[in-house]
Amino acid sequence: MIEQTLMLIKPNAVRDGHIGDIISIIERDGFTIKKMKQMRFDENLAAKFYQEHLGKGFYERLLSFMCSGDSVALLLEKENAIAGLRELMGDVVPEKRKPGTIRALYGADVTENGVHGSDSPESAVREIGIVFVN
Repeated sequence: MIEQTLMLIKPNAVRDGHIGDIISIIERDGFTIKKMKQMRFDENLAAKFYQEHLGKGFYERLLSFMCSGDSVALLLEKENAIAGLRELMGDVVPEKRKPGTIRALYGADVTENGVHGSDSPESAVREIGIVFVN
């Protein structure tokens, strides 16, 4: 089934000049970019986007990081896009990342992992609405 999902290229990957590299990887994997924008999260937008993590130990660090620089948001489409993107991105935990995944190539640690991707159809709808309405 054709699905849509959201991908964020996070501030560390933008700062390090990897926007084009990451876009090339997702295009080679068959994703279609339906919308794209460069943006900067403010505290309110970051808090709304990451509300499911409120109260977790890493929450404040995550919000601070996401507000630290520009991100690039991509609305992607492909057959089974959500699962496909999550596999292409790789694990959030550095020790569990498979070689060649986006996070293995461009992620620094658990928070500054280079990219975000929606984890379910419900999250994709919510996140796309948050990012592409603003």
